[in-house]
Amino acid sequence: MSDGGYRAWLEAVRDGRASVDEALAAMRQLDAEDLGFARIDHHRALRKGFPEVVYCEGKTDEQAAEILVRLCARGDGPVLGTRASQGVYERVRREVPDAEYHPLARVVRRMGRVPQPKGHVLVVCAGTSDLPVAEEAALTAEAMGARVERLVDVGVAGLHRLLSQLDRLYAARVLVVVAGMEGALVSVIAGLVDKPVIAVPTSVGYGTQFHGVTPLLSMLNACASGVGVVNIDNGFGAGYLAALINRLGD
Repeated sequence: MSDGGYRAWLEAVRDGRASVDEALAAMRQLDAEDLGFARIDHHRALRKGFPEVVYCEGKTDEQAAEILVRLCARGDGPVLGTRASQGVYERVRREVPDAEYHPLARVVRRMGRVPQPKGHVLVVCAGTSDLPVAEEAALTAEAMGARVERLVDVGVAGLHRLLSQLDRLYAARVLVVVAGMEGALVSVIAGLVDKPVIAVPTSVGYGTQFHGVTPLLSMLNACASGVGVVNIDNGFGAGYLAALINRLGD
């Protein structure tokens, strides 16, 4: 993962291309960059092993794009923006030609220099309507270096669809299970596998689904063991956690 630019300056001092004082002055600027409307945490890549992720919703397109562009400029690793509009992407692409946009998940991503994918994260989606959240999880885990597979539309209303995919469930190192309606898929899968299951309730469903509260409570009360639950529609949080757990296996 990106080291936030610290390695380059340390190597420059080692090779005689920069003095210690020059490196110290430059590295001070790597900690945080003040844009007036935001303070970018450039130190996070070194501290956490992954750069700051930009939540674009609630920001103007210009603000979100400028933060993403500055993050891309400071390192050669992956950069991620969630809940991003097409407008944010168009502004980023002017400065970062290798940026990509995934409209279903509303994710702007610059993969940059990423190691060969490792491990095995399986993102399981109950229904096609849950796909935007599931894809956000998958794209996040990929950016963090995980090998990701997707298993789509295997909800409990047609349980045979899931049971025909048991080999894929068993092969995964960690599973992300995304479901709306009543969220029952999580208990079913967690009762079948011996790996961590990260549950993601979605706001997909009719009236008493309460915009995701019903599956959230169902997942929190899952009778199967080994389940952790993130917030409603938080595919990013699930993908990030799955990637961290996936790394432990290496």
